[in-house]
Formats: sequence, C-alpha cells, structure tokens
Amino acid sequence: MNQQPSLGRSRDRDGGLLKRSLTSLFSLMGLQLGSRLLTFVLNQALFRLASPKAYGTAAIQFELILSTILFLSREGVRNALLRAWPRDTTIHTQGSASNDDHIHALTNLSALPIILGVPVSLATAVAYATLASIDVRHQPYFHVALSAYVFAALSELFNEPMHNRAMGEVRTGARVRAEGLGITCKTLVTYLVLLYDSTRPESGEFALVAFALGQLAYSVVVFFSYVYQMGYPTFWPTRLPARQSSDVAASRSTFYRIASQYFDVSSLYLSLTMTGQSLVKHILTEGDKIILSWWSDLEDQGGYAIAVNYGSLVARIFFQPLEEICRVYFSRILCPTAEAKSTSTGAQFDRHSLCQASQMLLSLVSIQLACSVLVIVFATVYLPIFLHLLLPSQYLSTSAPKVLAAWVWYIPALAINGVLEAFFSSIATSQDLRRQSRWLVGFSVVFILSAIGFYTSGFGDVSLVYANIINLAVRIIHAAQYTSTFFNRHKTAHRWNASMPTWQFLLAAVICYLAISTTSIHHQAIILLQTEGRGAILSTVVISHVAQGVGMGLCCVATWWLTSGRYLVKRAPIKID
Repeated sequence: MNQQPSLGRSRDRDGGLLKRSLTSLFSLMGLQLGSRLLTFVLNQALFRLASPKAYGTAAIQFELILSTILFLSREGVRNALLRAWPRDTTIHTQGSASNDDHIHALTNLSALPIILGVPVSLATAVAYATLASIDVRHQPYFHVALSAYVFAALSELFNEPMHNRAMGEVRTGARVRAEGLGITCKTLVTYLVLLYDSTRPESGEFALVAFALGQLAYSVVVFFSYVYQMGYPTFWPTRLPARQSSDVAASRSTFYRIASQYFDVSSLYLSLTMTGQSLVKHILTEGDKIILSWWSDLEDQGGYAIAVNYGSLVARIFFQPLEEICRVYFSRILCPTAEAKSTSTGAQFDRHSLCQASQMLLSLVSIQLACSVLVIVFATVYLPIFLHLLLPSQYLSTSAPKVLAAWVWYIPALAINGVLEAFFSSIATSQDLRRQSRWLVGFSVVFILSAIGFYTSGFGDVSLVYANIINLAVRIIHAAQYTSTFFNRHKTAHRWNASMPTWQFLLAAVICYLAISTTSIHHQAIILLQTEGRGAILSTVVISHVAQGVGMGLCCVATWWLTSGRYLVKRAPIKID
C-alpha cells in the first residue's frame, strides 16, 4: 500500500526532470544555433582577414593550450558535481542543517578548479613556450598572445562556481545568456582587431593578438554575465560547520581529516579520480591537434582548423548540448536513493527509473543513427558544391577540402560516442572509472598508431580524422558493452537492435543517394563551380540540384517517421503535454 504513492512521486519527479532536461536541451541548442549563425557570418570575414599561418597557430596550438588548462582543471569536478548535486532543486528552501552542509560542501568543491588551474596553467604555458617551433615563436607578439590565452583560461575557471550551480539546479537560462553573449563578443572583438590590423601598413602583425583578445573577451563577458544573474560566488573553500567526532575517525589519513573539513569526501575522491582520468581522455580528445602540431606546417594547420571549424558545427549545435543534458538527466534519474546509500548492499536503482533510462538511451541512439545516415548520404554529394562557398580562396589549396570530406564520416561516430560516454560518466563508480582509465590508455595507443600509419601511407592531415573514427569506434564498443552489462545486472531489458534504423529507411536513403549522385545535373553543377567559382552558386543548374536534394531528403525523413519515428514518440517514457 505504501509503494504506490512513492511510485507516483517518482514518476512525477522523473517527468518533471525530463521536461526540464528537454527545455534545457532546446535552450542550449538555441544558444548554439543562434550564436553559431551570428559567428558564422563574422567568421566568413574573419577567415578572409587572417592568414592560414596565423589562424593555424591560434585555432590549433593556442586552443590546445586553452583546452588543456580547462580540461585538466575542471572536467573531473564538473562531472562529480553533476552526480552529487541534490536531485530535488527545492532542497535549498527546506532549511535543514544537513542540506545546508551538503550544499556548502558542494560549493567548496566548485572552487577547486580555480586552485588546480594555477599550477596547471603555469606548467602548460612554460612547456609550450619551450617546445613551440621556431616558426611559431617568431610570429609577432607571440608571447603576448600566449600570456593572454593563459590569463583567459584562468579567468574562465572563475566561472566554475556559478556554472556548476546553474547546471546542478538546471538553470539553463543563465548559462544560455552568459555563453551566448560571450561567444558573440569573442568573435566581434577578434574581427574588429583583425579589421584594424588589415588597415595598417604592416598587415598581419596583430593577428595572434586579435584571437587572444577575443578569447579574453569571452571569459570576462561570461564571468560578469553570471555575476549579474546569480551574484558573486565563493571563490575559495571555507571551513564547514563543526562535525561530530564520528564523522572524522581518528584512524583516517591526514588528507581525509583535512579534506572533510571543507568538502564532501566521497565527491572529492570521485572528482580527483575523474581529474586523473582527464589526462588520458584529453590526449584522445585533442590528440589530432597534438599530432598536427608536430607533423604539419602552419599553413596546413590553418586549413585543418578551418575545416574542423565547419565540420564541427553540427557537433557544437546539436551533439554537445545533447551530451551535456544527458549527463544531467542520467545523473539525476539514476542517482541511488538515500536508503540505498545508507546500506552496504551497493547502489540500488528504482525500476521505473531504470526502464525510463534504457528507453531514453535507445531512443537517442536510434535518432542519432538515422540522422547519421542522412548526413552521410547528402553531405557526401553536396559538399563539393558548397566548398567554394564555405572556404576562402587562400584555404582551397590547403588540406581543408579533404579534411571536410572526411569529417562527414566522423560526425556519426562523434554523435554516438557522446551520448554513450555521457551515460557512462553518469553511473560509473570509482572502480569503473579506474578500469576505464586503463582502457583509455589502450585507446590512445590505437589512435596514435592509426594516425602514424595513415600519415606514412600518404593520407596527410586526413589521417587524423580517420584515426579519430577508429578511436571512437573502439570507445563506442566499450561504452555499449558497459551499458548492456549495467542493465543486465539490474535485470532491465535493454536491446540495442531496437535502436537500429529500419530496412525501409536504409533502402530509401540508398535510392536517394543513387538518384542524386548519378544524374547529369550533379556533374554539371560540380564542373560549373570548378570553372566559375563562387559566382555559380546562384545558377539554375546548382539551384535545381539543391532543390532535388531537399526533396529527396524530405522523402527520407518521411520514411523514417512512418517506419520508426512515430513509434519512438508512442513509447516515450514520459508524455510531454
């Protein structure tokens, strides 16, 4: 008799969580779409003002410095806080001492990236300044730009207490406004400095400084936007209220006794474990930039960077917000109950939550597989047509066209891996994370050997994309096996074949591909663009060819909806009114 109301409250809570998660997802996608459309226009002018050499240094090497500092300093803490933050956002208004202490401990943990960021920034900057090639270091104002990037990274770490609070409370609006304004200001500042630099007699002298000032503008604008919306946070951990002596046993280590005075120790250990794992994961994530910095000249680095900038638009607009919301959603819905945490039997999950998580994961993978098929079918046909529209003329002779063509095959692997690893990071124990760290070392070896093999075979910079595809494929297999084991262990049905595209949809996609790529209008459009360049975009031949693709694409979408899409909606775990 007592279980039914509890189940009803569970469903209401999960339904509210799903609605908030979907709202957050659409808001983040709106942020990415709006900001990317605005910055896309500015970037078109920016790419034409910056030389491939300067853009390669900023977009590959300086961005590598920035991501290294941020990833190693904050990634583990972010993931740990998502899992430790109270499931019920109304917990702040309850006023109990235990809840206040818990929030206080999590707030202290949010400040940890600031402390970690100082030594990580100094070590990264010194190592890069020492190892950078002579061509890079001899560019005008190199050390000034490098210092500005490091300072921008440290400034961005000061946003972490506010960012983690916004993510924990699912306050997506604050983040959307802060990051949207920051991205816009970053691109605008970079463009204005480059525009000023182009009017000077020694054009190109301030190119690196322009990108550095743009990154610094982003960090500062996001910080003050967060402060305006959420108030000043605590930037340094403060001592927690005095605890009972049983909480800090005399047998514990000195580190435990000191840490327990400021942090929730279990969350601290989890964040440190994830931070240690971040080093290996960072090598995998940024391995292409690391290898590219050694193998390619600066001009080709610029070509690779602009290709990745365009190729990753889909990933940044759709996949990145989806991955972040999945981390929040699965961390909350699969958070063990308080009763389970207090027992010694390990984490116990509500069966309704397990079924809902399984259905949601299968639905997401199913949608992403269908979208991946559409991307491969239509992007491979129409990419040669839009190359002249996307790429400035000085980049057509670099590796950019080939890298963009390879990215078409990279996008599906990126999409599936993001969702599966978001699920993994939401439920993995410390033991699971340590086991995955060993696997990540193996994945790093696979990536490096694949990249070197492709390079020595003459594939050029495209080698990095193919190596990343192989790397992500192995990681997808590992994450899928872990997910299946997790649901089987908790006796929940989870069948991956339910997420596979239907044969009717695949047949429609193949027919559309053949119908588009084998027609004479396709070959006429490519020849016309190769001979006349960007001016042929508005020709009758090209417009007719694009219209044909739109019609075929709508046919594929309709086939998907009739064969699987509407059934995904019907079996959705929670109905959205």
